[in-house]
Amino acid sequence: MTETKGPSVLFICMGNICRSPTAHAVFERLVEQADLADRIRIDSAGTHAYHVGNPPDERAMRAAMARQYRMDHLTARQVRPDDIAAHDYVLAMDLANLEILQSLADEALRDKPHLFMSYAPDYGLDEVPDPYYGGGNGFEQVLDMVEAAAGNLLEDIRRRHLG
Repeated sequence: MTETKGPSVLFICMGNICRSPTAHAVFERLVEQADLADRIRIDSAGTHAYHVGNPPDERAMRAAMARQYRMDHLTARQVRPDDIAAHDYVLAMDLANLEILQSLADEALRDKPHLFMSYAPDYGLDEVPDPYYGGGNGFEQVLDMVEAAAGNLLEDIRRRHLG
């Protein structure tokens, strides 16, 4: 996680070894290329503790490396209830994880978590599918979807927080 006092983004999937670290890595590079790494805090976590302490899935890392994204510095962790208040953007990869986040949130923050793909409405899908039990092509599809949403997310952050 980049240490900064600016706006913060938390990407969430189930185990924090496929989709959310992929989104973390893609968004991290986009933020670095925009010379905003010192102004935007980025993190990822999972709703389940299955893989806490582990690196991202090897297949996710291979797919990411093929597109020049680094994930080797990321380690899976489980989301905590205080994460919702601590981040400006809490972005779930699918509806099941969104519902878990909403149930973890204090009542005043239940509307804060959103689906990450809401930043790519033209893509035509609301959820980033879990590639864990599928073939290698699923990891490529995840990257395609994350890339489609990441730029719009950055533009929203610029407009709302970095004026």
